[in-house]
Amino acid sequence: MAEVTDADFTAEVIEADLPVLVEFTADWCPPCRQMAPVLSALATEEADRFRVVQLNVDRNPATTNAYKVLSMPTFMVFRDGEPVRSMVGARPKRRLLEELADVL
Repeated sequence: MAEVTDADFTAEVIEADLPVLVEFTADWCPPCRQMAPVLSALATEEADRFRVVQLNVDRNPATTNAYKVLSMPTFMVFRDGEPVRSMVGARPKRRLLEELADVL
């Protein structure tokens, strides 16, 4: 799964051809670590429908602040350069896909 930064967020997420699921994460966040295998599986299984990337909130404060992310993990789906869905907290893969179905 790719990691994005403040420097490449626009190119990798805003200008992406496919929808992008961004996980705003932190090294110190246990639920974020819990989501790692789920997101890795989605990145592989759904690569033709959407991209999955991570943004470390501690190392990338500009993007974190721009989207008013306060809790980790926060998931945002960007489509055509705009955030179209935001969710907070760990969840099973099946539930995550159900919550994303109408925006992907």
